[in-house]
Amino acid sequence: MDDIVKQALVKWPNVPHCYGWLGLDARGNWYLRDDRTQAAGPFVEARGSLLQHVKLIDFIQRNYECDAAGQWFFQNGPQRVYVELEAAPMVWRIAEGDFAVTSHTGVPAEPTACLMDESGKLYLVAAAGLGLVHTQDVGVAAEAIEQGHWQPEDVLAADLPGRFGHVLSPAATRSTQKL
Repeated sequence: MDDIVKQALVKWPNVPHCYGWLGLDARGNWYLRDDRTQAAGPFVEARGSLLQHVKLIDFIQRNYECDAAGQWFFQNGPQRVYVELEAAPMVWRIAEGDFAVTSHTGVPAEPTACLMDESGKLYLVAAAGLGLVHTQDVGVAAEAIEQGHWQPEDVLAADLPGRFGHVLSPAATRSTQKL
């Protein structure tokens, strides 16, 4: 977490959390979701505006974390902005040749497990959490599997949040908790 963010947390400790305003798609792209977009439906149906400002994306990615309930968020100064996830908290990129794995946030990872869901999506598990292999890297991942680096385990996509302790929609979880 950036030092300036830590300082803001100390200065303003009671800023309310923000839900539904930020989404992460299955390719590691960030989306801003205004009130109108949120009213149009959940993140998978109504994505919002693709973030393209490189410095803002870098700031989000440096301050992207998970709380004790498995909800991923971006710490924006004193405010926690919870992230709507399309598939998983991480999106993995895989390098050709050595099969090095890096998260969409730029952090290197060492996979401990490989999973494939019922629709053929490939996931890797690492210390940072569960992540979906980026669609552009599925061919490289297939090579790693063929060479015996990873052994895919069959899973159901619907079981992944419970098994790995992440929440796909903190906004939906929050609204059901209020009932």
